[in-house]
Amino acid sequence: MRLQGKAALITGAARGIGLEFARAYLAEGAQVALADVNAAALATAVAGLGAGAHAVQMDVTDQASIEAGITQAVSAMGGLDILINNAALFDAAPIAEITRATYDRLFAVNVAGTLFTLQAAARQMIAQGRGGKIINMASQAGRRGESLVAVYCATKAAVISLTQSAGLNLIAHGINVNAIAPGVVDGAHWDHVDSLFARYEGRPLGEKKRIVGDSVPFGRMGTAADLIPMAIFLASADSTYCVGQTYGVDGGNWLA
Repeated sequence: MRLQGKAALITGAARGIGLEFARAYLAEGAQVALADVNAAALATAVAGLGAGAHAVQMDVTDQASIEAGITQAVSAMGGLDILINNAALFDAAPIAEITRATYDRLFAVNVAGTLFTLQAAARQMIAQGRGGKIINMASQAGRRGESLVAVYCATKAAVISLTQSAGLNLIAHGINVNAIAPGVVDGAHWDHVDSLFARYEGRPLGEKKRIVGDSVPFGRMGTAADLIPMAIFLASADSTYCVGQTYGVDGGNWLA
């Protein structure tokens, strides 16, 4: 098991990709603190995982909540070796309809939440003196602009840039900071994404999802399972010489 004895914290872990990462890390021998703002969903998720899983209610837009969550995770697991910054929000709208409230909400979670959770985890890892692994969830949307997705694209571009800067700064402490950039990943969240495109592009529900899936060179949308091997690699000793990189796991949608 590649993560035996490690302690990991995953934000946005009550469902979807974060929950699947937690399940995979447990199978690789790690203890995992699942962090989420939704206490009820979090309790259900942790109950379904069993031994080694810990619930940490955390709001990544609130500094006190971030710091309390890190403290709680460290208390439960005896330390912190791995962080996955997975919590994120999506929205879409034409440029003329973007609101300041939407902009503030997405940047608060996707960018500030990533930065200040990373910072709190890094401080803990530095204090422990044994290095660590920090994985930020970026997106192919951070590689380019998209007509209806300006704010989300900008937040994920910021995550890629933060990954580079934090990677260069924290490697001096033996902390590897890298990112995963998924493409289009199937899951319940895509119902929301599809409904937004249906609204703004005048499509029937389900059509946008079909179109984007068909456009992936691999031949289908991705799944959480497709992302797990990279998440394990970046958390393991195998990625020790990887610094500040963003790895595309997107079926060929973006060629770096």
